[in-house]
Amino acid sequence: MALPTRKRVNPVYTKPERAFTLVEVMVAAMLAAIFFASIFELNALCLRYMDASKESLAALQSVQDRAEVLRNLAFSDLTTTSFVRDNVMPANYTPDKTPTLFSKKATEVVKIKQYPTANGVTQFRRLPNGTVTTDSVATNLALAQLVEVDVSLSWTMTLGGRARSEQTSSIVSNGTKK
Repeated sequence: MALPTRKRVNPVYTKPERAFTLVEVMVAAMLAAIFFASIFELNALCLRYMDASKESLAALQSVQDRAEVLRNLAFSDLTTTSFVRDNVMPANYTPDKTPTLFSKKATEVVKIKQYPTANGVTQFRRLPNGTVTTDSVATNLALAQLVEVDVSLSWTMTLGGRARSEQTSSIVSNGTKK
């Protein structure tokens, strides 16, 4: 029985060193670049969706706020065209060098008409630049006991450039407030 012989070991070079080839390094770098690019694009997409959600929420809140303001007016003020146009409809002012308000992107339309049978419609339109126009005036609103107030807001979304709108309606009575 022969004993196994030992290999001679070179004292300078004990074992072969392993390294990555240039191709392996390039493939790994490419995979890392694709991964990070997709993560950044996904982040950008999420931010765009968040902006779209903020716009929709701002529109909903704006419509609700305008409806509440009109609902809480005295009935005589609500049926007076000049009062609503001058005191209620103007958009919030934004000084220069500040972020723009959502009202600077949207067109708001308020319609006030006698309920249940309309005798014309008083319609106000506030444009994104803040100007308010009176498109039509209903006759005999002051004699009405009930009026229907429609508030709608339309804008073009930042995400996709789609036209969007929000709308609400309420009926206001000529009653006494306590």
